[in-house]
Amino acid sequence: MTEPSPLVLIIEDDPQTRRLLKTSLGGRGWGICEAETGAQGLAKAKAEFSCLAIVDLGLPDMDGVSLVRSIRLISDLPILILSARSQERDKIMALDAGADDYLTKPFSTGELDARLRALLRRAAKATAKEEIFTLGALRIDLLRRKVFKADAEVRLTPIEYRLLALLVRQAGLVVTHRQILKEVWGPEHIHDSHYLRIYMGQLRHKLESDPARPHYLVTEVGVGYRLVDGANPNNIEASPIRHS
Repeated sequence: MTEPSPLVLIIEDDPQTRRLLKTSLGGRGWGICEAETGAQGLAKAKAEFSCLAIVDLGLPDMDGVSLVRSIRLISDLPILILSARSQERDKIMALDAGADDYLTKPFSTGELDARLRALLRRAAKATAKEEIFTLGALRIDLLRRKVFKADAEVRLTPIEYRLLALLVRQAGLVVTHRQILKEVWGPEHIHDSHYLRIYMGQLRHKLESDPARPHYLVTEVGVGYRLVDGANPNNIEASPIRHS
């Protein structure tokens, strides 16, 4: 028996972008549900059995960040922001509001597909409550709080481990500086970004083959960090869609 296609809810007011998404994602095996406004999108998020949502920030009836907050009140549906707004402030606001990932226009359909599948994998892992995370030569045992690189145990400090465990649980997704500082060091340290730089450097020296060119613990400039989960959506021609 064939499994049903994963259903993605596209909340986007631009018809050209919706057509592109419907054609490209449909051709890659996704089921599509569409909404032209924030209100329609919120109603469908409540009623439809979507696997995840793509949200534009420039909707005609409400700001996309407000829509993300509204969806988060009723659902844990993974949310990817797709927007022409490339300012760090916009990315941080959307991610802190509850979005799981952010992709700017113009975008490659291959990268979009990879990001969506990373969101699905993360949701599946959360449901299955997996306790061992394997990535290349790295193995992180979340139950025993142990980390291995090429079968050799890597000794981490308590803070290094908390930082890594947070990124593992959000694997494939960008985690903002504010989110990391709040969860690892506490709410009173959300502006102490120098802590994060120091400990990320230490983690890279222990886990990366070349800390100066990290393969796993990558920087999202001005926004946060991402633990790359194996998807490599590079070298795919970008679409010319540039709307907000």
